[in-house]
Amino acid sequence: MAVSILLGSRIVSMFLLFNLFSSEFGFLRPGSSLGINYGQVANNLPSPEQVRLLLTSLRITKTRIYDTNPGVLTAFANTGIDLIVTVPNEAVGMMMDPRQALQWVMTNVQPYFPATKITGISVGNEVYTSDDPTLMSNLVPALLSIHSALVQLDLDSYIHVSTANSLAVLENSYPPSMGSFKPEMANLVVPFLQFLAATKSPFWINAYPYFAYKDSPAKVSLDYVLFNPNAGMVDPYTRLRYDNMLYAQVDAVIFAIARLGYGGVEVRVSETGWPSKGDPNEVGATVENARAYNRNLLLRQIRSEGTPVRPNQRLEVYLFALFNEDMKPGPTSERNYGLYQPDGTMVYNVGLAALTSSASVSLTSSATRDMRKEVGSLWYWILMFSLTFQAFMRMAI
Repeated sequence: MAVSILLGSRIVSMFLLFNLFSSEFGFLRPGSSLGINYGQVANNLPSPEQVRLLLTSLRITKTRIYDTNPGVLTAFANTGIDLIVTVPNEAVGMMMDPRQALQWVMTNVQPYFPATKITGISVGNEVYTSDDPTLMSNLVPALLSIHSALVQLDLDSYIHVSTANSLAVLENSYPPSMGSFKPEMANLVVPFLQFLAATKSPFWINAYPYFAYKDSPAKVSLDYVLFNPNAGMVDPYTRLRYDNMLYAQVDAVIFAIARLGYGGVEVRVSETGWPSKGDPNEVGATVENARAYNRNLLLRQIRSEGTPVRPNQRLEVYLFALFNEDMKPGPTSERNYGLYQPDGTMVYNVGLAALTSSASVSLTSSATRDMRKEVGSLWYWILMFSLTFQAFMRMAI
């Protein structure tokens, strides 16, 4: 009896230890909708092969790049990582020509597929807030041409086509149920939504609660934007309660789309994040806030949450960004959205991996392999203890 109690105690201890490892290393569960943006506006980034090892070790299965870098497309082959590629804004006009669009897909997508799991093409980025009327009017024809090229190559059932939009496309976003597009954009947005509905493609939105807090820190609750416990707000028209700003922003887009008659279009977050450093006037740009925002969002993603309007449809989110990028123009914050420094050291640990801040990209893979061996060993001993415990229990009976 004493032996059985001892063995049972050890089994419980090993189980608790395994849970400790799991929660500390914080790996994403299979099927998580969390992705990450892999920007490359820097002169000191690790190689695509090292980035592949890093993403694999963190079990991130979705990433987005802002071009069609052949080195990245080749390095990500046979990894199973979903990859969204981008037609840069300066090439959108050329994509209006179906022949140019076909050539682009045949050069930048087809040779790498399906070994590299390209699942989306973003035609431009924040086009509708670019202040370039020609670019804006060219977008939908370019989307149509790219999609037609995919159809010709029998790739349209694997790869969807859309574009990432700034939240500034909205005229109203508060309360969420009053979400609406800017009136002057109606003639552009309606054909875009028609395309998305016809091709079953998502509406991508770049949503940053950080900006709302930075602009009005005295009026916007920090806990509300960071997903920390807070009183939240209730939409007076729907009576839906919101405990964070990101979900409120997404639902405002959902309502705006529905107002134009396309309520079936899915909304996904193509970018969101928080800077760990900023200029003196960039209130809230701190390591502590960046870690809180991204870690709390990660926990929501692990739970596969949806927004209050669509609670049963998990919200797909891409964090911005994997690395700090030293060549990005603009304020200091623009260069400090990364979870990692280019040398592979963590800016802060959100729970994707329990690696120390001094761990490098070159060590990430081996460190994670060692950890997995430990976890595998733990499972082995748990199994052995369990079998032994059952044997003793049978003997006792």
